[in-house]
Amino acid sequence: MSTVQLRATLPTVDAIVALIPSGSDLPDDVPWAAFGFTGEAGDVAVVASGDAQLTAWVATAAEPTAEQQRRAVAKGLRAVPKATRVGIDPSRVAGADLAAIAEAVVLTSYVYLDYKGDDARQKTTVVETATILSPDARKAATKRLVDEAVVVAEATCVARDWVNTPPGDLRPPAFADAIKAAAPSGVRVTVWDEKRLAKERCGGIVGVGAGSDAPPRLVRLEYSPDGAKTHLALVGKGITFDSGGLSLKPGASMMTMKCDMGGAAAIVAATHAIARLGLPIRVTAFACIAENLPSGTATRPGDVLRMRSGATVEVHNTDAEGRLVLADGLALAVESKADHVVDVATLTGAAMVALGTRTTAVLGNDDELQDRVLAAAELTGESMWRLPITEEIGAAVTTSSIADLRQHNPKPYGGTLYAAAFLREFVKDASWAHLDIAGPAFNEAGVFDYTPVGGTGAGVRTLVALARDLG
Repeated sequence: MSTVQLRATLPTVDAIVALIPSGSDLPDDVPWAAFGFTGEAGDVAVVASGDAQLTAWVATAAEPTAEQQRRAVAKGLRAVPKATRVGIDPSRVAGADLAAIAEAVVLTSYVYLDYKGDDARQKTTVVETATILSPDARKAATKRLVDEAVVVAEATCVARDWVNTPPGDLRPPAFADAIKAAAPSGVRVTVWDEKRLAKERCGGIVGVGAGSDAPPRLVRLEYSPDGAKTHLALVGKGITFDSGGLSLKPGASMMTMKCDMGGAAAIVAATHAIARLGLPIRVTAFACIAENLPSGTATRPGDVLRMRSGATVEVHNTDAEGRLVLADGLALAVESKADHVVDVATLTGAAMVALGTRTTAVLGNDDELQDRVLAAAELTGESMWRLPITEEIGAAVTTSSIADLRQHNPKPYGGTLYAAAFLREFVKDASWAHLDIAGPAFNEAGVFDYTPVGGTGAGVRTLVALARDLG
């Protein structure tokens, strides 16, 4: 990953990314019209100096927000793709957000090369060192803000790596091992294998994983700093590959289903970042991990599963498996007596129908907690939008004729709402928010700003910001 440093003067670099607010005076020695640069926000002009150093001028809003600065830096970095040593000059921006700029450098510089050959690796240029120009470079408080931003961005990149890993190489036992190996100091990790899951009555996780020869896992992470007064529980969907089970997906729809563990990746990476930052909040995280495959031992439509909470669930569609593993994780989160519970999952295609591929759906039973999630998302630049759990949708969850709950909606409408209503049955009276990241967790389109193709790490930065706020 890129090394980010603060300096009062820029060292020798290959390129400079210079932010210039819209309406500012432009240097007279550059033929701006020749570059098509009008000074409107989003304009980029790459200018070469006599010593072959490049300057990527990037126009921002007149008074840019932190997110607008992140995006401007990303545009500038992508405009100089061969530079390995980059300087970032935000000096024209009043109150430049150095933390946001540092975050943008790490996120934009991310590449996933684990499965590329030597030739491809050698031809790929990555930013090795980025130097941010600031007169406050020697101030401890400023340096701390930048260092903390780098920690969060690096955690986001770890989540991206896990999502990008081919599903055959990150099956449930391997994913659990990777989580344990990556845990920083101060985080305690406990892994439940398939026998322990059965003993602990986690019928949802066991049922979803029943069709695979790679058995399911539940990974519990605990971070308990001295003096913490608030306890946050995080629950993540960790389906390492989703074929749909016996309710088999079309082949084309399976191609991106390695991303179905993006929720678990997000809550684990966020927990790691929270611990590395030393935030004064207790966190208990539950990664609910299984592989959803068809076989003679797979759960069938019509089967009834008994969940950790004791409730029975009639299965109608084995491709709606995420809510089953989350149900056990939520029950465990409630048992941990957390003050707040947040789950993150690539849960429903309906969320993308409603909100597109870049926006997370937020639902829950606590308006104040949802407000704080949305505020954290706005702070970090992650697009999120609240959806309701309506009365009629909620009532449909209890309409099974043979079990306590019906797993899948009886009508093909409101799929995101139904899934959230189902999950609500397992949180009792706990303060709870649900983040459906089905759209933004995986980017199938082209690179944009600081978002790469493939795994995005959606949700990590919002969860860390939320933990900071709650703590």
